[in-house]
Amino acid sequence: MKILYVASEVAPFSKTGGLGDVAGALPAELAALGHEVKVVTPRYASIKAERLTPTGHHLELRFPFGTERGPILSLRPSPNLEVLFLENQHFYGRNGIYGDAFGEFGDNHRRYAYLSIGALQAAQRLGFTPDIVHLNDWQTGLTAVALRRAYQATSLGRAKSVLTIHNLAYQGQFGKDIMGDLGLPWELFTAEQGLEFYDSVNFLKGAIQFSDALTTVSPTYAKEIQQPEGGASLDGLLRRRQGVLSGILNGVDVHEWNPETDPHLPERYGADNLAGKAACRRELLRRFGLSPDTQAPVFGIVSRLAWQKGVDLLLEVMPQALQADIRFVAVGSGEGRYEDGLRTLQHHFPGQVGTFIGFDQGLSHLVEAGADFFIMPSRYEPCGLNQMYSLRYGTVPIVRATGGLVDTVDGSMDGDGILFEAFHPAALLAAVRRAQALYAEPERLVAFRRRGMSRDFSWAASARKYERLFASLLTQ
Repeated sequence: MKILYVASEVAPFSKTGGLGDVAGALPAELAALGHEVKVVTPRYASIKAERLTPTGHHLELRFPFGTERGPILSLRPSPNLEVLFLENQHFYGRNGIYGDAFGEFGDNHRRYAYLSIGALQAAQRLGFTPDIVHLNDWQTGLTAVALRRAYQATSLGRAKSVLTIHNLAYQGQFGKDIMGDLGLPWELFTAEQGLEFYDSVNFLKGAIQFSDALTTVSPTYAKEIQQPEGGASLDGLLRRRQGVLSGILNGVDVHEWNPETDPHLPERYGADNLAGKAACRRELLRRFGLSPDTQAPVFGIVSRLAWQKGVDLLLEVMPQALQADIRFVAVGSGEGRYEDGLRTLQHHFPGQVGTFIGFDQGLSHLVEAGADFFIMPSRYEPCGLNQMYSLRYGTVPIVRATGGLVDTVDGSMDGDGILFEAFHPAALLAAVRRAQALYAEPERLVAFRRRGMSRDFSWAASARKYERLFASLLTQ
């Protein structure tokens, strides 16, 4: 198959979250299966142009607001995989991907219309006729609309479109004046079959309406977004399209996240020999200024500090949990109230709590390896990656039973993690107490660790599921 994969961020070139990780890993796995894959993404200012090769082709997109042009640059990581970067200094030559310190960029509708339409034009310029056009989140939403409405009579007309929803909460909503700004026909400004959403324009809604198939990043999340509580006001539309909606669990980079080879760890270890985990534990405590010789269980988090992640619930519970002899370390950044909350917690429990406000890749790996338990109390979690990292590192995850967390963590008595249902302080505190009880049974704890470390979360299995989905569309 020929696959055109369009994403607003692609690791390691650009990344703000899980989307970047997926867009960096899945196309590579599909290419490894023998498919010809071209990824299209913006060339942001942070991506050094000298790493890229000019294709000799340029885009020229005419909008009512003006004509935008730019070259198409290329990088070929493998014979079957090419990453195409759309260069446009006006749109992408800025500090930041979606926004800066002052908020989201006010012309994001133009910036991602350029990506959405530019991806299709780039395929034409390079003579690439895809069987599948794989889209990701609202930033590529107009690709599905254009493919159905404007490209049916072109070489791309037979391509099937697949939209992956990474987080339904982010929808790309703009004032209806952008219809004229982008040259979108007003006949599309309808609630039933178009882009209209409470008298505004919703890019994600348009993609849901016009894509041939829809996926989310875990099976449970696919169910949750069809309900009012998790549907972000699009649940009705998703229920109508449930026949083409499925959940395919994300994978993880098993080369980067491998305790047997991880260069960030003071000692490596595996399921057959867990001795190195104790050295990682001592180094983790030392790095946070806590006594490395303590026998108390160590709880950790690495998280974006946001409402979605349940940081408020964690901050409410930890003062009571810390009355027992436990240690807690946190790495993350985000909303100021949560950063301040972690600092305050450390101030009140200086010998038990360590915090690092910011992002440090090496330290994140050390938390996964050195902690005994990893806490993820998310309000909702489309997929989640850290719980899978934790399982690979023999660190027992404590997670709320939502989205991809419940799909990946076995909370049974002979499982590999600890689940709690209600988003409530008593439920999280009870889960922490269960973790303490597990810690007091060393043989049972080791069994939990080894079961988690035996799980396969590689991208290979997920890529096969996408491959089957794509093949089924081409037979319709």
